[in-house]
Amino acid sequence: MGAVTDAFDVLVLGAGSGGYACALRAAQLGLTVGLIEKGKVGGTCLHVGCIPTKALLHAAEVADAARDAGRFGVRARLDGIDMPAVNGYKDGVVSRLFKGLTGLITGRGITVIEGSGTLVGPRQVAVGDQTYAGRHLVLATGSYAKSLPGLEIDGERILTSEHALALDRVPASVVVLGGGVIGCEFASVWRSFGAEVTIIEALPRLLAAEDETSSKAVERAFRKRGIRSLTATLFQSVTPTETGVAVATEGGETVEAELLLVAVGRGPVTDGLGLEEQGVALDRGYITIDDRARTGVEGVYAVGDAASTGERPGLQLAHRGFAQGIFVAEEIAGLAPTPIDEAGIPRVTYSHPEVASVGLTEAAARATYGEVETVVYDLGGNGKSQILQTQGFVKLIRAADGPVVGIHLVGDRVGELIGEAQLIYGWEAVPDDVAPLVHAHPTQNEAVGEAFLALAGKPLHAHR
Repeated sequence: MGAVTDAFDVLVLGAGSGGYACALRAAQLGLTVGLIEKGKVGGTCLHVGCIPTKALLHAAEVADAARDAGRFGVRARLDGIDMPAVNGYKDGVVSRLFKGLTGLITGRGITVIEGSGTLVGPRQVAVGDQTYAGRHLVLATGSYAKSLPGLEIDGERILTSEHALALDRVPASVVVLGGGVIGCEFASVWRSFGAEVTIIEALPRLLAAEDETSSKAVERAFRKRGIRSLTATLFQSVTPTETGVAVATEGGETVEAELLLVAVGRGPVTDGLGLEEQGVALDRGYITIDDRARTGVEGVYAVGDAASTGERPGLQLAHRGFAQGIFVAEEIAGLAPTPIDEAGIPRVTYSHPEVASVGLTEAAARATYGEVETVVYDLGGNGKSQILQTQGFVKLIRAADGPVVGIHLVGDRVGELIGEAQLIYGWEAVPDDVAPLVHAHPTQNEAVGEAFLALAGKPLHAHR
């Protein structure tokens, strides 16, 4: 171990959403910050996750709009998908955001340390032949795309989401292994681009972490779009063919396709970093933290995808890591911020249709509160949804005679509505708190208001 060359108030290992947010906020609060990153600042979300995938999803929305233009009286046609041009658009979005982020980091006086870091002492990290120290150490090491035993990712026929983002063509057919957020989003993109898509999911339904009503709505919409879903189906093996791969299930069915996308989740990046040697506790590879993001080792915190606060790993969402990073910076600065409510973190799947939620599912609410009350408002009664020609709903879940504990939405662009839903959940509102609020007409946001009118016992356009 080399001599300590620099000491910072805050030393951050990993410059993804959680790490750079912590660094920016800490610097803003007058602390000296060292930010260690082996790749590019911005991490998975900016470069191979949230931003590029959502750019692809927007291109897919444009393709659908062109294909369906006749429904709106517009004469247009879809001549095809120019993937190099789509990738150019996607990469341009990433490049502009990356440039902006690096400018912010430089402007805040943050020291960026390039290379892989390993813990070598109390709040000390070695990068190459140099060692850096911090009065406080924040672990923001992120996650990686997982595979299954015996399934080798070759980047050509068998892909992770990172490989899929770099494809220079639209595959004729794809098998997506995994029906979670990543699997459903890529299935949606490729179907919009014209590929034949089959999803294989081991659990009984797609998007199994969402409310069952939302899952069923997505499955119906996918069937209507021609996306085949094999749920409660276990993967058995994959065999190369002349044109791609043959994917066998334990149920005896074999699906042939040009490509196999492995989207079975993401694992924590914690191996080989010297964490346990320095006393940082791991549970199934995840860094164990309390509700104040502390690891149990004095002065050492963890945020983002690699950090877990309970029996199940935390949500692997960029905005969770972002919020945790800000929280830790303020905690270190002595501002005593309010702990983050994990259930209050909004969740959005940007497929067609979108799925958005905050709070508890109906099943979780019944397990927690026993008796609950629910209202489902169909977007068929919403003027803007009719204009957009989208189907879906707003579902509210209320603890008996108490606050609303879960809000679930399905439909195109409903992700843009989750902000109000988060505020409603966060202030523990009862229906009468929300029902009087005036929503602009015509907007999809009205659907939230209509649902609360119904839950308050005075439905306007909804039936109870």
